Amino acid sequence: MAIAKYGIVGIGMMGREHLINLHHLRDQGLSVVCIADPHPPSQLLATELARSFGWELKVFSGHQELLKSELCDVIVVSSPNMTHHQILMDIVNYPKPHHVLVEKPLCTTVADCKQVMEAAKKRSDMVVQVGLEYRYMPPVAKLIEKVKGRDFGNIKMVAIREHRFPFLVKVNNWNRFNVNTGGTLVEKCCHFFDLMRLFAGANPVCVMASGGMDVNHKDEVYDGKVPDIIDNAYIIIEFDNGCRGMLDLCMFAEGSKNEQEISVTGDIGKGEALVPEGIVRFGSRAEGREHVQTIKAEDERIKYEGLHHGSSYLEHLTFLSAIRGEGRADVDLDDGLMAVAMGVAAQLSIEQRRYVNIDEVL
Repeated sequence: MAIAKYGIVGIGMMGREHLINLHHLRDQGLSVVCIADPHPPSQLLATELARSFGWELKVFSGHQELLKSELCDVIVVSSPNMTHHQILMDIVNYPKPHHVLVEKPLCTTVADCKQVMEAAKKRSDMVVQVGLEYRYMPPVAKLIEKVKGRDFGNIKMVAIREHRFPFLVKVNNWNRFNVNTGGTLVEKCCHFFDLMRLFAGANPVCVMASGGMDVNHKDEVYDGKVPDIIDNAYIIIEFDNGCRGMLDLCMFAEGSKNEQEISVTGDIGKGEALVPEGIVRFGSRAEGREHVQTIKAEDERIKYEGLHHGSSYLEHLTFLSAIRGEGRADVDLDDGLMAVAMGVAAQLSIEQRRYVNIDEVL
């Protein structure tokens, strides 16, 4: 088996998280050989980390030089959201094929996502996977399995609550502004819109949302500009099979036991996943409350929990299978596009205080 040689573009917090996950997967026949990032402190942290793993990295200040070096066959894109479009276009249009795992969101706008999709259609020699890894978290994966097994019947409602801490500080505070991130509902919530589509087994028709910036970042100023990213929202989505989804987002809820609480209800039963407790509960209408079962969801394949409860590790494992020809990308560009479109529609709904049909943004 040939060693898969990886390059990482964007080696900030998430880039280094990918580096650590890949280190824990080295027995799968891979190595990280190069990185690209314009920020010297990030370069230094990454090279020191890689050295501790016995990897000497070639360092580039931009993705163009990394591509031209032709040192790697696989590229992980974990740079700031607003840079994804240009980087992906350059990788996809480069003569030598590189398989790509791009962090979420795919791009910050629907138009950019579509352009990447069109270009990628011409490259049958490349696997492009989008980093919507929440579907691999063991409790969520268990819930997906039960939904696919029709344990709950026809899914009618999906309710997701994310109550968490505010956005972390990033290099040059790029994540404080909608223009860079695509907006909170694209940047953060694309994960949950992706899960809703999976659970509903359908595509969205229309979106209605209410939200605002009520607590966080209001006293921060960067280059004379005050952040404009919302910190709480309620979003309702109707799907083309009659299923409804609801997201309850709060980013000033550090006093929560769980960060994510996901509830999926069908016409015969219901399931819930709690993260980080790692618990799945499920029951049926026929048997009622007394017979609700609770299990601890675990996946013995995970060798590194990391920032996302082992889901990044499993994401890399499935991506590696796809690039070795053992299946297709688990989360493809269409999944990436739809998650962004739902976020864009929700942002528009808040802005204009109205229902938004998904066709308006697509």
